[in-house]
Amino acid sequence: MKRAFFIIFGLFIFAQFIQTDKTNSQSDPKLEIETPQNIAQIFKSSCYDCHSNETIWPIYSYVAPMSWSIKSHVENGRNALNFSIWNSYEEAKKQKLQKEIFRTIYASMPPKSYIAFHKEADLSKEQREQVRNWLISIGVKP
Repeated sequence: MKRAFFIIFGLFIFAQFIQTDKTNSQSDPKLEIETPQNIAQIFKSSCYDCHSNETIWPIYSYVAPMSWSIKSHVENGRNALNFSIWNSYEEAKKQKLQKEIFRTIYASMPPKSYIAFHKEADLSKEQREQVRNWLISIGVKP
């Protein structure tokens, strides 16, 4: 039992030397999504950590193996949608992403696993409706 503990502990210590890059890419502010102030605030508080180049890396994101998982989630989020480069997307992609935001904002975003560590990111029903109403106002068809 003692031996297993030391092996696991040794592997944990060794894993700390395998760090992931947590630098945020610089992007032109002109490329950032333009929204009304209330929508921008919702996106920044609940979406930007995974869907922008403005990720705030918490202290636990520097501890392996958690750091690997968090880095992977952020990369996947940015690949799916990056608010920091929104205006570089073609119009067809923007429309597709707007429909996806409309669909996911009400049920699956932000994910429960993220909210568990970031209670402030949990959106109220009213905030979710604000985002949906804004999307409808700019022409997104549900």
